[in-house]
Amino acid sequence: MPEIRPLSASLQRTAIEELNEVPDRLDADILALRTWLKQQPHMRSRSDDQFLVSFLRGCKFSLEKTKSKLDKYYTLRTQFPEFYTIRDVDSQRIHEVLKLGVGLRLPIPLNEDGPRLIYVRTGCYPADKYTFEEIMGVSNALNGLSIQYDDYAVIHGYLVILDFTDYTAAHLLQMTPSTLKKMSKFAEDALPVRDKGTHMINVNATFEMSFNLLRSAMSAKQQERISVHGSNLESLYAHIPQRYLPTHLGGEQGTIEELKEHSWNIFMQCQEYLREEANYGIDENLRPGGKCNDYDSIFGVDGSFRRLNFD
Repeated sequence: MPEIRPLSASLQRTAIEELNEVPDRLDADILALRTWLKQQPHMRSRSDDQFLVSFLRGCKFSLEKTKSKLDKYYTLRTQFPEFYTIRDVDSQRIHEVLKLGVGLRLPIPLNEDGPRLIYVRTGCYPADKYTFEEIMGVSNALNGLSIQYDDYAVIHGYLVILDFTDYTAAHLLQMTPSTLKKMSKFAEDALPVRDKGTHMINVNATFEMSFNLLRSAMSAKQQERISVHGSNLESLYAHIPQRYLPTHLGGEQGTIEELKEHSWNIFMQCQEYLREEANYGIDENLRPGGKCNDYDSIFGVDGSFRRLNFD
């Protein structure tokens, strides 16, 4: 038997019906993936059963798709560690960013056993003090913990609520086209967690002026999953029942301070796991055939949206 967490009856049913999981074949599927990994001289990957089964589930048990996603996952993390990882778990700067509570995972999934809800406060950090790369490094490290520890996210995916309260031109100016491509590419090509949609609330003039620019970096499929609600929470409630939201949005998932404490506790419990992440990555010099994924040419080196008029 594979050394993985047992799923609830509901999650197991979804894994079978939607992700093509065959419980009696799990050992063989994991072994096939681990055997392939051992044959990749360029890749240093986690290989425990739980990690591998998360990628298999995220790729609906297509071995070829899983191989591709794993390679891209570690390639992006190696080429752009500041954007996709926490390089120093003990850094006080990292602790400060975590305690800001920009991205907060809500404790109860949608409808009790559905997608993981992530509440993102896009304007809650001082843009003159923290870079967007620092914010995303922490966010993506937490995504890595979800792959290993959050069966709801792995089986059902995640549903994101972006709250643009206090979002300013200074925040927007951190969002370069290159940055947007890094976000989009990782979510679609490397993360083994299904995107079940993004709901944007409390959007303001700054956001509205840039919305088309933000969408330009997304795939057509990602664009289709976006819903903009403005300040109309009733519109949001039609998609996410009110009780599954944080307290200040009329829900029962806790106050911001409680959610920040929940996030901090998860980080503290998983510090050793995050330290181990430094051991994994890609050595392009050892890649068979010499062909590498050149993300520098895809993302480019470019400026921000500084020519936008905010008057």
